[in-house]
This record gives sequence, structure tokens and C-alpha cells, in this order.
Amino acid sequence: MSGRLTVIGLGPGGAGQVTPEALEAVAAASDLFGYGPYLARLTLAAGQVAHASDNREELDRARAALALAAGGRCVAVVSGGDPGVFAMAAAVCEAVEAGPAEWRALEIAVVPGVTAMLAVAARCGAPLGHDFCAISLSDNLKPWELVEARLRAAAAAGFVIALYNPVSRARPWQLGRAFEVLREVLPGAGPVVFGRAAGRADERIVVVPLDRAEAGMADMATCVIVGSPATRTVTRGDGLPPLVYTPRFAEVAG
Repeated sequence: MSGRLTVIGLGPGGAGQVTPEALEAVAAASDLFGYGPYLARLTLAAGQVAHASDNREELDRARAALALAAGGRCVAVVSGGDPGVFAMAAAVCEAVEAGPAEWRALEIAVVPGVTAMLAVAARCGAPLGHDFCAISLSDNLKPWELVEARLRAAAAAGFVIALYNPVSRARPWQLGRAFEVLREVLPGAGPVVFGRAAGRADERIVVVPLDRAEAGMADMATCVIVGSPATRTVTRGDGLPPLVYTPRFAEVAG
């Protein structure tokens, strides 16, 4: 079978954060599938075909891409950030597992990208300098009770927590509730980083204490990083933004 499917991470949005490997994979594709705004970032060559679809059609998108690749095309599926972090690589694997045998025989590759929490962390210092985790606040594919349980467990374990998919038009309340849950476990003075559109022209990075964090500070383009009890904020002079970092060492609680 001559078809090939590559799942490509385009980074958080800035052109400088797209890896050379990703650009090469995009250039090699005959057909590119993805969420419309992600495909709009690309400048396609003559003969390349874009197949845009809605943000919540991941599995259908994966199936369509696999079917075309099985027909002998060189197909790419693009994701924002990293395709393996709450994105299209998992959808492609799921489709392959449930799909026809010919899809398992395809050459499939995943090209990593800069995910949102890494881009946001780089803008404010090193909040991910020690153990951390990522939790999606979307309850489209899992119950909200599980989200709350994971938030409590991660906070109690001392992890820095990166919150993906914090709010949307259809999910306006989850981030506010997540802050309520985290305040039950974490100190109110701990830093929370709101990183919107990191690396793009409309980037906005805001650092506030947990007890002042509000859902209205985020939108669909925001990744939120909640510090652990060990995370520190270093105030600087001359109008410079603070440095937020989590020390590389950890102590056992007494």
C-alpha cells in the first residue's frame, strides 16, 4: 500500500513556533485535513487540497483522512499545538483501531509540535520546572465529576496543573468551578498564569494569585497554568513582568 498519513503539530500559532519537520511534512502532503482556522495558517502549493471541518468533528476527520490515504494519497492531518496533546493523533489511533484492516497497514507518522502549556510557560519563566500535569476542562468526552476528582488529586499531590480547554461558549462555567475546587486544596496566594495566544500578535500573559483568578480572564485561546504550593513568583523592577518558576528540587512534607 503506497498511501501515507502524517499527523502534524503546527504549534500554538506563531509562525516561528512551527518546527522545520512540520513544515516539511506539510509540503509533502497532497491533501491536508484539519479544523478550518488551523488550515488557514498554511500557505499551500498548487495541487495541494485542503479539507476543512469543524472543531468537534475529530473522529470523522480522522476516518476521512485514513480512507483517502488508503487510496494511495499522501495525507496530512494538522493540529494546533502538539497533535498528541488533546488533539488529532489520538483520534487517528482510535479510528485505526476501530476501522478496516487496510488502515492498519498504512504508513502513519506523528510530527510533534510546541503545545500550549510549553509556549505559555516559556513566556513567564519556568512554572513547569518540576513535576506537572495537564488536565482538559472539557466535559464533552468525560464526566465533570472525573474532572473534579483529577483536579483535587493533582493539587493534593503537589503537581503544577496546566488547564486546557478552560472555557467555550457552550462551557462557560467549568473554569470558575475548577478554581473553586483548587482553592479547597491550594494556597490562595499561589500564582495562576493566564496565557492567551502565546507566540501570536494578540498574545496576552497575565499572572494573578489563585484567590483572585476568575473565569472571565480566559477564553478559548487561553491555556491556564496553576502553580503548586512550591511555585514561586519573583518580582522585578523597571516595569518588567514577574518570573514564575517551580524549583527543580522538592522536599518531603513533614
